[in-house]
Amino acid sequence: MRVIIEKDYDAMSKRAAEIVADLVRTKPDCVLGLATGSTPIGMYKELTRMHKEEGLDFSLVTTFNLDEYYGLPPDHEQSYYYFMQENLFKHINVSPHRVHVPSGLAKDVKAYCESYERMIKEAGGIDLQVLGIGGDGHIAFNEPGSSLASRTRLVALDEQTIRDNARFFEREEDVPRYAVTMGVGTILEARRLMLLANGKKKAEVVARAIEGPVTSQITASALQLHPDVVIILDEEAASELKRRDYYLHAERMIKEFYGD
Repeated sequence: MRVIIEKDYDAMSKRAAEIVADLVRTKPDCVLGLATGSTPIGMYKELTRMHKEEGLDFSLVTTFNLDEYYGLPPDHEQSYYYFMQENLFKHINVSPHRVHVPSGLAKDVKAYCESYERMIKEAGGIDLQVLGIGGDGHIAFNEPGSSLASRTRLVALDEQTIRDNARFFEREEDVPRYAVTMGVGTILEARRLMLLANGKKKAEVVARAIEGPVTSQITASALQLHPDVVIILDEEAASELKRRDYYLHAERMIKEFYGD
């Protein structure tokens, strides 16, 4: 596990975008796993800039998103499909037929989730999966207690998650109670994982996920089991890491050795 600590959110976002861009340049037909939420927005803005100013080409890239609210149509302003269109897809030259966001309207949800898994496999698997981390240590919608071997499935949202989302909807009854999400096991099958976190409020859970025991109560801790993980943090999110000085030292040594 490589832990990179950057000065602030902008530097973190640019570092993450560079990793994605390097993959796109070296493997133009790569498969990217993408995330939503506020954390990756800066990375998406930088990737958009790279496309417009440097010609970064996404025409052969395939994408799979982690999750989607169940019951929301793609054009709903709170759907993750809408989020991805607004924050990335409509600003770059990715082919619409290569973009995959879980459907929130599937009638046979179990069959749909199985088909989503098949689509990932048929695409050759995910080369790089981007992740955020929730305040309780969850990745995607794999809330505490989720099996670390779980697959893409329908999940009931935690009551706190529902309350947190209520501010985005006019009526409480409109807030989604369910979501379709990749499982922890699905995520761990990606060839490389990249988790982003920023801000003081994430510091404690980041430390528990990186330096604590692997547990289903903090599903992000499962990343410790993966052979190729990069964690990119700003200084605030890294502030409670016990081995913070080591990570900074190790990163300096890696740059010196590889020039990376």
